[in-house]
Amino acid sequence: MPKFAVVASVIGLVLTSAAAPAQAADQTLTVAYTCSGGPFGNTTLSVPIVVPDTASGSFEARWSIPALTLRAAATSTTQVQVNGELAVTGGTHSGLPKPGASVTAGSTTTPAGQVTSTVQITAATGGQVVVKPSTETGSLKLALAVNPAEVTTCTTTGTQSVTVTVGQGGGEDPGDDTDDGTGDVVAYTCRPASGATQSVRIRTTLTLPTANPGVGEQFTIGWKGTYESGAELEAPNGLPTTGLKMYAYASISGLPGLTSATGVGELSGVAVGQPITLPTSVDMKTTSRQAGTATVKPASVNFGLRPTEPLIECEPTASGSLRTYPLTIGAGSASPSASPTRTAVVTETPTEETEEPRTSITPREGVATGAGGDAGPDGRMVILAGTVLLLAAAAGGLFLRRRPRPLG
Repeated sequence: MPKFAVVASVIGLVLTSAAAPAQAADQTLTVAYTCSGGPFGNTTLSVPIVVPDTASGSFEARWSIPALTLRAAATSTTQVQVNGELAVTGGTHSGLPKPGASVTAGSTTTPAGQVTSTVQITAATGGQVVVKPSTETGSLKLALAVNPAEVTTCTTTGTQSVTVTVGQGGGEDPGDDTDDGTGDVVAYTCRPASGATQSVRIRTTLTLPTANPGVGEQFTIGWKGTYESGAELEAPNGLPTTGLKMYAYASISGLPGLTSATGVGELSGVAVGQPITLPTSVDMKTTSRQAGTATVKPASVNFGLRPTEPLIECEPTASGSLRTYPLTIGAGSASPSASPTRTAVVTETPTEETEEPRTSITPREGVATGAGGDAGPDGRMVILAGTVLLLAAAAGGLFLRRRPRPLG
């Protein structure tokens, strides 16, 4: 087979394996704005706002801000600051501002960017949330973060709307009013390394920090889950019955560079053909390098002996309809650009192998991946490779210095 054909086949396999899981359908509310004043010269803007068609608890509205033209070149590196309002029936809109696209010093244009706001649902299960653009003057405001007082004001007269059906969480029927206050039911599609795909339902609760964490401070998001009766994950043939762990992920959106938190729970009493008992709770940890607000929701749960080698991968079947939880990152005392100081503490001598850190493991679901932790296994390999190169270079230098000089 020609080399280029082999390469194409490999690329096709990679793209197929990395395909995103099926999610609830999204719908788009496209709003036409008329703008004036401020740092941007755009007089009209078309802004798509994407929301799910089914949600429970709360949901995200994703604003796609197009490329903008600056009236004068940016004097320093900064970000576009976006403040927007929606008119919501059956819920409340928390609004913005949020940091948007980055702007480089000397630039006269900004790239397109996306920001998210949150709608908290007040309508009853089975009801509807109607989302429309706010027609108030300045319902969309754009500024540069370095000069927030100079604002481009945008207004719309649009009356179009989209409707979000209120459900009970991922995969729940809109009329299924079974939430007993212990969390929302998340439907998962679980794919074992060997064995048939299983449909699993876990009533899941996330617990966020009571105090806002700061930039550079590691924080914990708690995970608790219990199976819905008749929808448990059963251990397939070939699954190890000892040493098995569950790796839980939370999806985080709204802050650049922070996409997930990750935690691990020990499992016991695993028997082939029987439901795998879930851990009582899991602490998912991560760190943000920027201040701001974000939203958190349940993501993948994987099972295996090591975080990088899952033996069962479970992905939400309707991630777009899951309840979201608000998260605020304060300024803190650490600089987002500063590299954290690492101190190694040895507490015991391992007899076989040391468990890898669990802060940057990537599940199949793209939105659940973690930029938000430390270097992780891949980072350690890069550091190790660099260390080896430095040692080799040093050895070569000593060898050259010890070579005898030629006579004469």
